Amino acid sequence: MRRVIVDYKKLNKDILNMLVEKFPDGYEDRDIITFKNQFNETIEAVEVRTEDTCYLVKISKRLADTMENWDDDDDDNDSSDMEVSSPEPSEEMDEDDD
Repeated sequence: MRRVIVDYKKLNKDILNMLVEKFPDGYEDRDIITFKNQFNETIEAVEVRTEDTCYLVKISKRLADTMENWDDDDDDNDSSDMEVSSPEPSEEMDEDDD
């Protein structure tokens, strides 16, 4: 399985929908995964999976706010103020890089 680290700025609608579906009331401390990247920086992320990819979405205050408001925005109309792009990973990790 491929693991991809995604920054808030690179989120697309599909990943955001998976996050809101998995964490409808927001994520908690127990949902946070902490690890070091290749630059030895500590990263905190939450995980969502598809059949072939595990997305590790970096946590930020803006991510929490966007998830909280996503259902409201989605109900109002199908377009969002958030920039929607294809998922461009900020970093990619091999399965063996635990």
